[in-house]
Amino acid sequence: MMRRFVAERARKLFISSSSSSPSRYFNSSSSCITPQSNSNRIINQSKPAAASITQNPFFFLNRNCRYYSTYSDYIFGKNPPTSSTTMSSSSYPDSVTIDKINPKVLQCEYAVRGAIVIQAQHLQEEIKANPGSHPFDEILYCNIGNPQSLGQQPITFFREVLALCDHPSILDKSETQGLFSADSIERAWQILDQIPGRATGAYSHSQGVKCLRDAVAAGIAARDGYPADPNDIFLTDGASPAVHMMMQLLISSEKDGVLCPIPQYPLYSASIALHGGSLVPYYLDEATGWGLEVSELKKQLEDAKSKGITVRSLVVINPGNPTGQVLAEENQRAIVEFCKKENLVLLADEVYQENVYVEDKSFHSFKKVARSMGYGEKDISLVSFQSVSKGYHGECGKRGGYMEVTGFSPDVREQIYKVASVNLCSNISGQILASLVMNPPKVGDESYESYSDEKNGILSSLARRAKALEDAFNSLEGVTCNKAEGAMYLFPRIHLPQKAIKAAEAAKTAPDAFYAKRLLEATGIVVVPGSGFGQVPGTWHIRCTILPQEEKIPAIITRLTDFHQAFMAEYHD
Repeated sequence: MMRRFVAERARKLFISSSSSSPSRYFNSSSSCITPQSNSNRIINQSKPAAASITQNPFFFLNRNCRYYSTYSDYIFGKNPPTSSTTMSSSSYPDSVTIDKINPKVLQCEYAVRGAIVIQAQHLQEEIKANPGSHPFDEILYCNIGNPQSLGQQPITFFREVLALCDHPSILDKSETQGLFSADSIERAWQILDQIPGRATGAYSHSQGVKCLRDAVAAGIAARDGYPADPNDIFLTDGASPAVHMMMQLLISSEKDGVLCPIPQYPLYSASIALHGGSLVPYYLDEATGWGLEVSELKKQLEDAKSKGITVRSLVVINPGNPTGQVLAEENQRAIVEFCKKENLVLLADEVYQENVYVEDKSFHSFKKVARSMGYGEKDISLVSFQSVSKGYHGECGKRGGYMEVTGFSPDVREQIYKVASVNLCSNISGQILASLVMNPPKVGDESYESYSDEKNGILSSLARRAKALEDAFNSLEGVTCNKAEGAMYLFPRIHLPQKAIKAAEAAKTAPDAFYAKRLLEATGIVVVPGSGFGQVPGTWHIRCTILPQEEKIPAIITRLTDFHQAFMAEYHD
């Protein structure tokens, strides 16, 4: 009776949470805003000073931008959506006001969950309250790499181990043998035996449970062919806290710079802003498939030095987000050599390492590349980031990941550990998942065949979806889209007619945001304007995920095509 009650309660909770609006979970107040009065610490090398919205890759952050006082204004113009529950600022105590909070918070932006998404959540509420009130019956969130929210199923072996670890008393039940695979039961015992009290609800060592770091290190060694030390592993709540931790370590003032790709994942610009540093942009070459040229790194490094900026580190995202390129090993070697010569910390964002969709490219970790060049701990400082949120696993909500820290002296390592200790530890479920991702079932294990089928099915479907959407974008008038070699996104360039650009300027909205807003209102498809990632001034893009389930892709393509044709006809020069 109790089991039936628990199962029914869980079913009701799942149905309730599945039908709820994302706005229930994603509060609009989490989106940072930037008043015009705040200065922007983005070093815009070799580009003209920003005098208009077409002259800066992050124009909505720039103090010279005369159009927008907030990010919401940037997306919506001067008429953002309102709520009946909204109260004026004067209704609250003035102990905390917008001009009293940390200006670094005001400066940071995170476009992936910005104003377009907020508007989409309002539309979703309207559809729920008044069916038929819009020309679509659902919102399709193509704005963020959140696979399971769009229907991707979790890997069975991973969830079996998690369930057994979180409820260890069922390991002794006879029924468990028939419900769970033998290797998931064995793995759960192995993990629990190394956790004091078998308590997944207890704190762990600040770097993570030792046996789980052992598993991660073994997985890295198997992947790269070079040894990995579990003492170099810091298990974290996804890759993002690890990035923040390194920015906190490396940035001491606005005179400290971080070389970041443009386009880039907004985590980096936000984290640099929050920690008071300067983003030094290097531009990926769209014409060569978003190529990373070392000559561009050298040029931007020298330009930063001439402005009094000390560049401390280089961020490389491979496979690329939002651009989807996969670096060639020869290119990676040149990057490693550049970092060694210039004494830069190489921050390698490798969270999409499982997401490679082209036969002529393979993922190679920067650690593997550096070691193959004969460079060890004493030669180059390297931090590699991995996450359970991406790949084929897509366990975003479980918040698991790690950073591998190599090439740092013991006294610096002590400081990294101290910063990790301030947060006590990452969550244990995420730690377990990180160990499973890096040490999945092997040939001969009971779960190997089902695990392999699930993994390959997800990745092959993602490859088909990427190709279908790539072809669809390239078939549209005025749109060019590079091949999605990896990751989970396409970043097409929209060659907008001057009439559309002028209409966006009249609405005091960025041209790509104007396009994305119109797309949302006409089709229910949510994309992110390229301005949120940075782009070559005068170009306009959108980022679109490949994550909606495969059976929905044809309908998305039809909606997108119909909208684009109507939009171009309306604004044809």
